[in-house]
Amino acid sequence: MAVNIEIQNIPEIDNSWHEILQDEFESDYFLRLMGFLNVERKTQSILPSWNNVFSAFNHTSFNDVKVVIIGQDPYHGIGQANGLCFSVSPGIKPPPSLANIFKELNSDLGIPVSKSGDLSSWADQGVLLLNATLTVRANAPGSHQKKGWETFTDAVINTLSKNKKGLVFLLWGNFAHGKEKLIDASKHFILKAAHPSPFSVHKGFFGCRHFSKTNEILRQLNLKEIDWNINS
Repeated sequence: MAVNIEIQNIPEIDNSWHEILQDEFESDYFLRLMGFLNVERKTQSILPSWNNVFSAFNHTSFNDVKVVIIGQDPYHGIGQANGLCFSVSPGIKPPPSLANIFKELNSDLGIPVSKSGDLSSWADQGVLLLNATLTVRANAPGSHQKKGWETFTDAVINTLSKNKKGLVFLLWGNFAHGKEKLIDASKHFILKAAHPSPFSVHKGFFGCRHFSKTNEILRQLNLKEIDWNINS
């Protein structure tokens, strides 16, 4: 039975995703999630901004996805989150995990370490930068976990796995590794490494060379490589 909940101001999402995820948007859990968020927005500062909640999907249409990077939560500091995992808004100093990503890029491909942390240029080339939870209360990490977002983003991963072929999934850290079960490894490429966090980066993220490996896979598939240099 459908749950009768008043839903207002659902964030806009690219039509290609809206069509293929229609059942999710009409499901009871998603209606409850939107109801929860609409209540939260009345009393709390919610990140990222409402028009950036589905930014990953709006930068990377379903048909354009070539690579998927999975994060966990948006940054919870004011002004940081822009709706793309690991990415921050222009003018914001790259947080430690992102700084380590840039160090690995430099080691792997010789790309200069960027002072900007806005990864939208990756997303515009077909890199889906997907957090498992798409919103958070300001200064309250994990505050929107287990409210329904994980069900939605698991459905996104499962839909990509079933409906596309030859995607490169970059799974960094134990949380992302747990999403491997949603991916058909006979159809897609899965690259796993430690999380780029300073707490685990030396356990296998540095030296993973995922960026050059991804481009090698794309070359083999006769697809355009990703220009990982966000300053180019």
